[in-house]
Amino acid sequence: MASTRACLVALVVALTFFFLEGLAAAVPVTPESTAQRRREVRSLLRRLNKPPVASIQSLDGDIIDCVHISKQPGFDHPLLKNHTIQMQPSYHPGGMYHESNIAPHHITQTWHQNGKCPKNTIPIRRTKEEDVLRANSIKTYGKKMPQSIANLDSINKPVIPNISTGHQHAIASAQVDNCHGTRASFNLWKPTIARANDFSLTQLWITGGSYSGNDLNTIEAGWQVYPGLYRDRNTRLFIYWTRDAYQTTGCYNLHCSGFIQTDNQITLGGSISPTSTYGGAQYDIDILVWKDKVGGNWWLQVGGYYVGYWPSFIFTYLANSASSVQWGGEVFSPDVGQTSTQMGSGHFPNEGFRQASYIRNIQVVDSSNSLILPSDVGLIAPQNNSYDVQGGVYESNWGTYIYYGGPGN
Repeated sequence: MASTRACLVALVVALTFFFLEGLAAAVPVTPESTAQRRREVRSLLRRLNKPPVASIQSLDGDIIDCVHISKQPGFDHPLLKNHTIQMQPSYHPGGMYHESNIAPHHITQTWHQNGKCPKNTIPIRRTKEEDVLRANSIKTYGKKMPQSIANLDSINKPVIPNISTGHQHAIASAQVDNCHGTRASFNLWKPTIARANDFSLTQLWITGGSYSGNDLNTIEAGWQVYPGLYRDRNTRLFIYWTRDAYQTTGCYNLHCSGFIQTDNQITLGGSISPTSTYGGAQYDIDILVWKDKVGGNWWLQVGGYYVGYWPSFIFTYLANSASSVQWGGEVFSPDVGQTSTQMGSGHFPNEGFRQASYIRNIQVVDSSNSLILPSDVGLIAPQNNSYDVQGGVYESNWGTYIYYGGPGN
């Protein structure tokens, strides 16, 4: 019976592939359609690539444009036309901070070797025409697809994921009443990516709403390796947001309006170095997201830098507070669970420190704006023969932590 079911699943997947391929073949590609696509691409580039005050050529091939802070893409949002920038948060969460036996890692981005952006500007990675043309469509450029959050149909109801979506997760998850943010230190690695359309990431998710109502709100931050978006296999800092379950709103980094950047040192989408080595030196990066008591903006701090904020009014549920937080890894591949793309270090969590990837000092910001330990943390790894997650016993210098990751299939 099991073998018959497996054959039927394989048949359905194959038929779907040929059906979609047939649809694609049925759409004629003409010089007129190609010209129209290029016009649309260039229109998008004009919206994304604001006139720079200065530009810096990075050794990794990126061009970093130093754009005046008042001209950044975030202000294209209709709700931000007359927005006054909040240059600093009014409040920083108090509470628990743990020391570690790992040396603190001040974030280094490759472009820093060739210069820095002047005061009153922000660094933006320039989007190139070939970047957009690699996307499935212009509308989906810089966007995640639905089911990009770890197997939660709603914030209160874990479900068995549909692996045919291509997303595989190994995460820790906690329900938090009136959650105002989270903090954690994320181990930095450079996982192997099996094919150009795959990606591997490690991140936090702050969420409210649900998939079932198409009203899922998320704030996301972490690191990723994503050749399809960045045209290389470097480890890169990223952010993301949505307020409609990844349907139409939100994007990576500054690829749409919404996030307001205030810092002139950190490039969202920029390469991070150094990364950890198997059995050797370990590096991690501290990320804190919290809701400011004055104005309600959701601030992002990476290392010691206040990078910027998501205005609360671009959200629905997150305009007030979050109800769920996740931390962990995700791999996407069109290979329907058959990819060898690595998550984290590419090794299973039972190998432990210096071999497996970790997230340590996991904390949440409660309704009184204090950092506290999360309670009732659940572990979710539906495909644990490919990627897994294990929780660790609380330690004084690591706090609440997990090991996660794996080699894929």
